[in-house]
Amino acid sequence: MSYFESRPGKLSCTAEEVFNFVTDIRNFEQFIPQETVKNWQAERESVCLSIPMLGIVSFRLAEKEMYTKVVYTGNALKKNDISLVLHISDNKKTPAEVKVSLNADLNPMLKMMAAKPIGQFMEKLIYEMEVFRGWKDTKE
Repeated sequence: MSYFESRPGKLSCTAEEVFNFVTDIRNFEQFIPQETVKNWQAERESVCLSIPMLGIVSFRLAEKEMYTKVVYTGNALKKNDISLVLHISDNKKTPAEVKVSLNADLNPMLKMMAAKPIGQFMEKLIYEMEVFRGWKDTKE
């Protein structure tokens, strides 16, 4: 398994607010760079999208620990081989902090090719979460 981790991001909300927002995967679209995905089709607990070089990727909400952790598992390249984990600080204060980790079953060549784009994606994801202010505006 290849493991990638973002820097910690300081958010403008509580741990409870970020947890409630991201456990509805439809809200997650707010943080995804539009140029990196196509054909975003999401329901409350699952999403299917197209990513250049990976093709069709699907994720589903797999686990949630109240206000501290959200896990999405998925598949790409016709394997069940990806997990995206949001580690949320639960210090009962604003702002909350979040760190994102990605685990993927990549061969050494693919890992080498994917490391830089994954790092850039994770940095952009954390940045978008830091500047976002609509944490209470969830989809219904």
